[in-house]
Amino acid sequence: MNARPFSQACANNQQPILEIIRPLFAEVAEVLEIGSGTGQHAAHFGAEMPHLRWQTSDRPANHPGIDAWRQWAKLPNVPVPLALDVGEPWPITSTPAIFCANVIHIISWPEVELLFQGIAHHLRDPGIVCFYGPYNYGGRFTSDSNARFDQWLKQRDARSGIRDFEAVDALAQKAGLALEADHAMPANNRCLVWRLAR
Repeated sequence: MNARPFSQACANNQQPILEIIRPLFAEVAEVLEIGSGTGQHAAHFGAEMPHLRWQTSDRPANHPGIDAWRQWAKLPNVPVPLALDVGEPWPITSTPAIFCANVIHIISWPEVELLFQGIAHHLRDPGIVCFYGPYNYGGRFTSDSNARFDQWLKQRDARSGIRDFEAVDALAQKAGLALEADHAMPANNRCLVWRLAR
């Protein structure tokens, strides 16, 4: 069995995120997680919401770690990860809900735009989208730690960085989404919730 990758930040934020998404996803039977990363969220949320088919996805390089968590958790509602790159055709026809944590500050801005184009194409009713991570507001960092994190991100990859909420929400609106909630989360993160606009 592959070693299970571990992120302490991921472990820390699971319960606060669960409190937001449990009532949100109570009305759907499946969720597509975009950028499943280590696989920790899939194992935790899949166990906590057994009614839900939690479909993992990521670039193939991350699949062994996701599979390691799947095999450890032994959850029938967490299937094998899909190979999903926002710049390529998506491996699904449609999904009623999408969860995406700590992705858009890692990928480039053109890839963020492609991500929302994919959401617009594949999301169906009731059309719930939940993004978790740090955001700037009014072009400003919300904390010194976020400013330091942004600097670290850019040193690692100049195309990455904490995104402005207003720019992300504009992409969501263009994709046919309406902001439902913007939750303050621990460690200067946010949980943004959109739905298909009626």
